[in-house]
Amino acid sequence: MNNTALSILNNTYGYPAFRGHQSAVIDHLVTGGDALLLMPTGGGKSLCYQIPALLRDGTGIIVSPLIALMQDQVSAVNQLGVRAAFLNSSLSLSEARGVEQQLRRGELDLLYIAPERLLQERTLELLDGAAIALFAIDEAHCVSQWGHDFRPEYLQLAVLAERYPGIPRLACTATADGRTQAEILDNLRLRTGRVFIGGFDRPNIQYRVVAKDEPRKQLLKFLRDEHQGDAGIVYCLARKKTEETAAFLSQHGFAAVPYHAGLDAATRRRHQERFLNEDGLIVCATIAFGMGIDKPDVRFVAHLDLPKSVEGYYQETGRAGRDGLPANAWLCYGLQDVVMLRKLVDCSDGDEMHRRRSSQQLDAMLGYCEVTACRRQRLLAHFGEILPDPCGNCDTCLWPPETYDATVVAQKVLSCVARTGQRFGAQHIIEVLRGGAAERVLRLGHDKLSTYGIGGELDPFGWRSVIRQLVAHGLLALDPEGYGGLRLTSLAGPVLRGETELRLRRDLLVKAVSSGGGGGAGRKARRASLVLASDFSDEVEPDAATTALFERLRALRLRLASEQSVPPYVIFHDKTLALMARRRPLSLEALLGISGVGQAKLEKYGEAFLVEIRAGEGGYLEE
Repeated sequence: MNNTALSILNNTYGYPAFRGHQSAVIDHLVTGGDALLLMPTGGGKSLCYQIPALLRDGTGIIVSPLIALMQDQVSAVNQLGVRAAFLNSSLSLSEARGVEQQLRRGELDLLYIAPERLLQERTLELLDGAAIALFAIDEAHCVSQWGHDFRPEYLQLAVLAERYPGIPRLACTATADGRTQAEILDNLRLRTGRVFIGGFDRPNIQYRVVAKDEPRKQLLKFLRDEHQGDAGIVYCLARKKTEETAAFLSQHGFAAVPYHAGLDAATRRRHQERFLNEDGLIVCATIAFGMGIDKPDVRFVAHLDLPKSVEGYYQETGRAGRDGLPANAWLCYGLQDVVMLRKLVDCSDGDEMHRRRSSQQLDAMLGYCEVTACRRQRLLAHFGEILPDPCGNCDTCLWPPETYDATVVAQKVLSCVARTGQRFGAQHIIEVLRGGAAERVLRLGHDKLSTYGIGGELDPFGWRSVIRQLVAHGLLALDPEGYGGLRLTSLAGPVLRGETELRLRRDLLVKAVSSGGGGGAGRKARRASLVLASDFSDEVEPDAATTALFERLRALRLRLASEQSVPPYVIFHDKTLALMARRRPLSLEALLGISGVGQAKLEKYGEAFLVEIRAGEGGYLEE
C-alpha cells in the first residue's frame, strides 16, 4: 500500500488502518484502473474513491443520485479539511457558477453531481476543460433495469467511458446479486475492470420476521420493548399508510414523521433534515426514502409490508447500524401482502420477461420469510455468499421455530380450495374449514361441502399461517387476476394423495422479545452502555462517571453541529466520543490518538472537547 494513502487515512480521516479491500481498491484506482466495488453499507466505500481522488491530479467526480446525500457527504468531508462541493438543483444560478469556477481553477478535491446534471452537454463541456482525477459512480445498482432503484439516467453514464477513456472509473454499491453485477459491468462499460466484493454480511444486524396480526400494534410493542427513543425507519408500501403509521406512532408518544414522493419537496427536505439532525426521530416512509443515508446511529429498520425483492430488503435494512453497533431489522408480513404484490406484478407495464423476473424476486423474498434454518445464511446465499455456520443473531437462531408434520392440515386446505372451485381467497377458505356461518358461505352452499367444519383444530391465525406457507412452498398459487383467489399447483398432488410428508413451521402469535423500555434516563443509560462497550472485548459495564462524560460530549457535539447547521455525526461518531469517554485524553497529542480524530478536526474541535474531558475526573487511560 502506498504510504501516502495510509498517511491520508491517519492524518485526514483519523483512522489507524485500512479495512478489507480498501487498500487494494485504492491502489488500483491510483494507478489508473477501473473497478466495481461491492461493500456492505457502513463498510467504508467512500474512502475507496475519496483517497485516490486526493492522491491523483485533478478533481474526483462523484455521481450521486440524491441531493440530500450529496449535501451530507460534502458536509462530512469539509469537516476533514477536504475541498468538496456539489452541483445540483438546490443551488442558485450564481452558486452553481461559483462551483464551476472552483472546478476550472482546480480548487476542488471532490465534486458531487447528480447523473441528470452530469449528462447535460453543458456539464460535459465543463468537465472537458477540467482536470479530472477519477469518476466514482455511487449507488451503481441503479443501472439495473430489473432493480428496485432503477434510474434510466444511469444507463447513459456509459458516455464517461467514451468521452474520458483515460480516467479511472469506480462503480460502487452495497446491493447487487450476480445478475445485477453483470448488468453494472456491461451497462457502464466496465467489462475489463476488476471486481472487488467485500462481502454482504452485516453481523451487527439482527434479522427477524413476524406474521401479521394487527401490525401497528405489533410495531408499537416492538418499539416500546426495544427501541424507546431510538432513531429508525419504518417502511410501508403505500403513501397513505406512511402517514397513518406516523400519526399512530405520534399518538403513542413517539417522534415520527412521514416521507413519500407525494409530499411536496419542502416537506420531504424538512423531514429528512430532522431525521439526520435529531436524536430519536422515526421516519415512516416508502422506498422513496433512504438511499445513501449516512446517519450512523439508526438502531432499527422495520417493514410493515413485504418488500418486493430480497435486494430491496437488503438495501433498506442496511440503513440500520452503520456504526457497527447492534441494530434490528424487523419485518411483519402476511398473505395479503403477497396478494397485493402479485397483483402489482401482473398489472405492471413491463413485458413478459420483466413480470417473470419480478415474480421470481417475490418468490425469493417469500422463501426468506418462511425459512426455518438460519435466516442470515439464506439472505447471504441469495447474493452468492456462503456462511458456514448459523449466525446466532437472527430469530430462527435465537428462537428456533418448531416444525411439525402438517400433511393432514395441508390436505384439508388443498381439498377445501379444490371443492370450492379454486377461486376464493384465504378468508373464505378459513371460514369454510372452521364451519363459519358467513353469508357468502351459506349462500354458495359451501356449508354442504365435505370440508365444511373439518378445521376446528386451528384458530384463524393458525390457518392463515398454513395457507401462507403453502403459497410460499408453491403448493398454492394466487389467481392470475391478482384478487387473492387460491388455486392448486402441480406440486399439490403428491401431498393431497399422501405420497409425501409436508413439514411446516408453527407460528406463534406472541414471539419472545428482549426487554428494555424505560424513560429518557433509562434510554440514555442503555445507549451509553451499548456504545461505550462496543470496542472492548470484555464489554465491561461503564461506570457512572464515564457514562456522564459520554453524554456531556454528545451534548457538546450537538451544540457545535447546531452552530454549523450540520448533522452531529459529521463532527464525531458516537464511537469516537465513546473512546474519548473511556480513555479521557488530556492533551491534543493524546486526543489525536483516538480513532476518528484527524488533524483538521483536532484543530477545529480539540480544545473544546479537552475542556469537557478535563472538567471530569480521571486522567488519560493508556490502551
